[in-house]
Amino acid sequence: MFETPWIAALAALFLWWFATGILLWRVHAADRGSPDQHVWSVILSLPLFAAGAVGVNATLADASPQGVWFAFLSAMALWAWIELAFLSGVITGPNTEPCPEGLDPVGRFWSAFRTVAWHEFMLAAVVVALILSSLGAANTFALWTFLVLFAARISAKLNLFLGVPRINTDFLPKPLAHLSSYFRQGPVSGFFPLSVTLLALAVGCFLERLWRAHQAADQGAIIGFTLLSMLTALALLEHWFMVWRVRDDKLWRWMIPAPTPKKRKT
Repeated sequence: MFETPWIAALAALFLWWFATGILLWRVHAADRGSPDQHVWSVILSLPLFAAGAVGVNATLADASPQGVWFAFLSAMALWAWIELAFLSGVITGPNTEPCPEGLDPVGRFWSAFRTVAWHEFMLAAVVVALILSSLGAANTFALWTFLVLFAARISAKLNLFLGVPRINTDFLPKPLAHLSSYFRQGPVSGFFPLSVTLLALAVGCFLERLWRAHQAADQGAIIGFTLLSMLTALALLEHWFMVWRVRDDKLWRWMIPAPTPKKRKT
């Protein structure tokens, strides 16, 4: 199973869908609880981050298919915990207010950045840690997995800030409700074609490396570049969801707790 590329591709697709759904389910379930539910979600899930860190360290010298799989999953675990901390409003930024009216473009950018600053700094710190730990390592797929997620997330945030036609704010949890005021719904900016082009090129680069791995019969690299190709292609698809008239929210709508019906007054 570990050496089957099509299973790796399907696994990346499933993890993208399932992990996103679980995160949305958890933060929206916390929205319905007491005010400290979000904090407890982050605290109780800390073993996920610890497991990711241990997993990355344990797989650096293992370039086998199994090692590549666990490196990929470890990077996903690191990402999932940081994302949960962000969606829960625990690690966001010093600005928790809606966008003030009348700001010039520069002022609007800095105000928006301050809403996510701590989150971005933490992601950058993990990237630096992964780079330093991966120097000279046989297995660097945890680093590449996290880099793909990091770059795609920054690109998506910039596109939402600069302007895209399709913005779904229904999934924003209560701690991040103010972020919608920084989104710009309208025609795409010049950054959108640049971002999707770069993501498409990244997919092409990973596919080229996958072809080389096949020629060299390097099973670990075959699995690794299959996972990276699929993950990057999904990031590209998420960008196109910002302009296509498709209801991508239906992919996860069933995982979100239904709102509590209001009691009728008697």
